[in-house]
Amino acid sequence: MLTRTITGFLFIVVIVAGIYFNPTIAMCLFSLIVLLGIDEFYGLVKKSNQIKPIKFWGTLTGLTLMIILCLLTLRIAEVKLLFIPILMIFIIFFIELYRKKENPFINVSYTILGILYVVIPFAMLFHLGFYTHSSFTNNYSFQIILGFFILLWSNDTGAYLAGRFFGKHKLFERISPKKTWEGSIGGMIITIGGAYILSMFFTNLNLTSWLIIAILIAVFGGLGDLVESMLKRSLKIKDSGNILPGHGGILDRFDGLLLSVPFVYSYIHLIS
Repeated sequence: MLTRTITGFLFIVVIVAGIYFNPTIAMCLFSLIVLLGIDEFYGLVKKSNQIKPIKFWGTLTGLTLMIILCLLTLRIAEVKLLFIPILMIFIIFFIELYRKKENPFINVSYTILGILYVVIPFAMLFHLGFYTHSSFTNNYSFQIILGFFILLWSNDTGAYLAGRFFGKHKLFERISPKKTWEGSIGGMIITIGGAYILSMFFTNLNLTSWLIIAILIAVFGGLGDLVESMLKRSLKIKDSGNILPGHGGILDRFDGLLLSVPFVYSYIHLIS
């Protein structure tokens, strides 16, 4: 418990500090997470004897795509640079052609999946740092990104506590036997309460938007957690990695983020 607490505290400090100061630091932080996340994803699926992703090239491609998307957001790169990672993705097919592995298209599919699964959500989240009130601008603000993390952590904490003290009815026993409906509902209530408080201090979005984002995070963050549990269960492993003592791997910590960010990002685009 002590190890888990210390790791959790340091994890929060790094995330908050990385987001708060300026977009360059946030870009470096997210790029590092993407690098570690893709590498971890490939290491995870390689534990299946049938899946052999192209680890080095896939990781390099994902990192290149992330950096270029961030540079486009910062408006210090041209859109045509996107053709570099696009071509790198198609080169995956040719690399697999010469590897002489079994199940070549499964290998290609998982290599590309690792890139999209990790890179796109973090690139979207970084872009949200430039949304203010009703439009995307050139000015960076930590409010929406940090607010997203606060609501995500509120949902995780609320779900854990409510599930521990009140959980009786299984939510998705086939995938995650410990998760309960009471936990999910408790997480959503805490997240909505957190959104109400956030709206008083983080004014880049109004109260209604924060409440809707809270619901999106509670629903799709929970589903994202289940999806990663489904992946681990299919591979018969407990944790995605051990880079965070007491907390598992990068994917364990960001599973809810990866599948909730696209919905939050889409919502903000729809209202802008």
